[in-house]
Amino acid sequence: MEGMELQKIEGRLSGLTTSNEEGGEAPKKSKQGGWITFPFIIGTMMGLSLVAGGWASNLIVYLITEYNVKSITATKISNIVLGCYSLFPVVGAIIADSFLGSFPVVAIFSFVSLLGMIMFTLSTTIHSLRPARCVIGSSMCEAPSNVQYAVLYMTLGLASLGLGGTRFTIASLGAEQFDKTKDQGIFFNWYFFTLYIANLISFSVIVYIEDNVGWGLGFGICAIANVIGLALFLLGKPFYRQVKPKGSPFTSLARVMVAAIRKRKILGTFGSQDYYFGTTGVLKMEAGASTKSLRFLNRAALITEGDKQLDGSYTRSWTLCTIEEVEALKTIIRIIPVWSTGIFLSVTIGIFSSLTTLQALTMNRHLGPHFKIPAGSFLLFNLLATAVSIFIIDRFFIPMWKNLTRRTLTPLQRIGIGHIINILGLVSSALIEIRRLHVVQTHSRIDQPGLVVPMSAMWLVVPLSIMGIGEGFHFPGSIALYYQEFPMSLKSTSTTMVSLLLAIGLYLSPAIMDLVDQITGWLPDDINDGRLDNVYWVLVVTGVVNFGYYLICAKYFKYQQNVEENDRHSELAP
Repeated sequence: MEGMELQKIEGRLSGLTTSNEEGGEAPKKSKQGGWITFPFIIGTMMGLSLVAGGWASNLIVYLITEYNVKSITATKISNIVLGCYSLFPVVGAIIADSFLGSFPVVAIFSFVSLLGMIMFTLSTTIHSLRPARCVIGSSMCEAPSNVQYAVLYMTLGLASLGLGGTRFTIASLGAEQFDKTKDQGIFFNWYFFTLYIANLISFSVIVYIEDNVGWGLGFGICAIANVIGLALFLLGKPFYRQVKPKGSPFTSLARVMVAAIRKRKILGTFGSQDYYFGTTGVLKMEAGASTKSLRFLNRAALITEGDKQLDGSYTRSWTLCTIEEVEALKTIIRIIPVWSTGIFLSVTIGIFSSLTTLQALTMNRHLGPHFKIPAGSFLLFNLLATAVSIFIIDRFFIPMWKNLTRRTLTPLQRIGIGHIINILGLVSSALIEIRRLHVVQTHSRIDQPGLVVPMSAMWLVVPLSIMGIGEGFHFPGSIALYYQEFPMSLKSTSTTMVSLLLAIGLYLSPAIMDLVDQITGWLPDDINDGRLDNVYWVLVVTGVVNFGYYLICAKYFKYQQNVEENDRHSELAP
């Protein structure tokens, strides 16, 4: 996983460990940190990733088989849970960056994850915590009681919160242990390698145990992995270098908006000498330090007589901000349109993953006479395609692109290619579903819930692989773009912007599925009676429209470096 884009991201993280307050010096080297922390952090990552894959990848099957939840309802619950799964890393990163630091956040949320796994294990071993089992798709199944639903939702909440609070934060903690960019790069290579290996194990071995041996044993293994991971993490505490949080960077962004609005009536033409640069009250003359775009915000850094303190100095407040803070907000505003194009992409991923699992449940999943692939394990093919494609893209595709075009593949171009491949994946899903429904009608399998269609589920590997390749282009490109463009104070948060996209998309996908079902009736509980192919075609059309929107946003987007070069010698204006 030594991809060029990942290395670019990882290298930039070195700024987090060497930068300081404005005008300050680099922190002194500490005896703590270094490679002695590596086995503790990677061991923790392995344990927690096994836990996450063990319950999240097979959640739809668990809800249908153990709680008698209807298939479409199970996909909606799963998407909401996975939305929390993706949103909580953003919350964890903000808490770590602004208030507690990385170590306390990882320790607390690892324990929360353990509570969730204990609840999962108890719910599968104590029969009163779940309804009686019945045939999948039967109308006679006993629905869960309110108490059983409460236990289920509490379990899912704890597990999601525990996962979200640790996944990205532990990566930041690992980066903080090293001073050299090269060491950080090696750590991140091992971080991603560990993440993929853990997912491969959980998506295959643990899911197989849950489906064929018992849910209690599968969740019990996850709980043990959680205990081992948490114990390793705490054992490494004496060796960790812990970086103190410097307060919320979002406060400074809010201050820029407030200060600009307060000074909206000030008129005139101003030069760099009229703006505050924040170097202990001294005006730092740097022509071109601010850009001409979104010039209204420049007013937040405009010095007025009312900003002067009693001792004649100036300081940051809700009426005066630094040029650096102004530019940070401008950068975020400029990137929001491009970022928003990923929301629909995340919606399609949420709907596609859920419906693919439902399709797998109705198809022949046998490999040979004795082995049957668990429905939840099919997402493993998507994961493998993403992992392999990232390697191929960074090792072969990007160098070939550079040789042919004499230019480096930009993050925006990589994201755009991801959009196109995503649409092709949805087209293949629609075509395969047309074939599946034809087999259903040919063999008179309509109105027979729970029966398996005589069509190999291995056909689903095609769209899963195509979508995985698209993710290999889109998500690394997005992370590279956000990390490259976001201000230094928000570097940790920038890496969670993809996770935020997934969260929003997964939250929206149940609502969209509800809307489609209410209008069209294409999504009944027995998908053999439905029209999943039409759902996929709707997603294809919407994806094409979204890609058009992306092209417009990309055309007018300017990289921060280009913005600074264009305005380097221009005069500042409010």
